[in-house]
Amino acid sequence: MKNCPDHLTDDAKGWWNRLQTEYGIDDRAGLLLLQTAMEAFDRMRDAQAAISKDGLTVEDRFGQLKNHPATTVERDARTQLLSALKALNLDLEPLNDAPGRPPEV
Repeated sequence: MKNCPDHLTDDAKGWWNRLQTEYGIDDRAGLLLLQTAMEAFDRMRDAQAAISKDGLTVEDRFGQLKNHPATTVERDARTQLLSALKALNLDLEPLNDAPGRPPEV
């Protein structure tokens, strides 16, 4: 199995390792899609942190409330994450040597 990219957060690295192991992702295209998914995951989490810190709305220069710019980043990153996961066909059962669900990691 290929090591995950160093620039990912620990949370994304954990998901990388689980998904790569459970689904046997080892081809170049699959690894690229997995990297894209985990980068989008990190971007989504960063946006969520900014929204949690600042709130869903911010004041513009005229004192009017508007959506926090990170809400758009969060939405787009979530879409990218789900698209990459869908492209990986992860709705299939993961590789498993024994009957039943894979163990929790």
